[in-house]
Amino acid sequence: MTSRTTPARAVLLAAGLFAMAACGTTTASGSGAVADPSPVPSLTQDHAAQAAAAVARHDKRFPEVAAGCQGRESAAPTGSAAPDGLPTDPAARKYAENHAYRNEAGLSPAARCRGEAHAARITAALGGSGGKAAPRTAQELGGLLTGMGYEVETGDVYASSTGGLSFVLSIPESGPCVTGRVGPPVSVKAHGPYLEGGCHEPRGGH
Repeated sequence: MTSRTTPARAVLLAAGLFAMAACGTTTASGSGAVADPSPVPSLTQDHAAQAAAAVARHDKRFPEVAAGCQGRESAAPTGSAAPDGLPTDPAARKYAENHAYRNEAGLSPAARCRGEAHAARITAALGGSGGKAAPRTAQELGGLLTGMGYEVETGDVYASSTGGLSFVLSIPESGPCVTGRVGPPVSVKAHGPYLEGGCHEPRGGH
């Protein structure tokens, strides 16, 4: 007698065969299918790809900076995220621990090159160390930096209690921070972000 396969049973049979093919082989004991794990993309690889894409966007946005930093290795960060060693004196050790929030993340040679190139670019726009072309108000300084392609957020440009102008920038896409004071003398430097987050120096410790 020929058995018939109903449409519903055919669907179930096909689904079962598909599941077996997708999940792996069946053990000899009949305990069920043993999953054959598929390769999972490494989170480190994903992060590296995202970082590379961000740097490519930066280089397209600031071609003159990119041109001067080609060929720099991206490994071996420079600078230290923590002191090499804490003092042995208890009071000094406590002080160092309480001010660890001021530590900055290290920069790779490529990131440091880009940061220093941006610092030089901004210094030149301000008229060099003498600040001959430096803006006189925070609004003017913010406009100058925005016109140069930087993203100026609220609080990034400010005046000190003595009236001097300062700024803190996070370089778009590539990551380094650039902090500056409009003099005279003009002082602009590149550095890594603070461990507690961002390019603005944290105001308090632990």
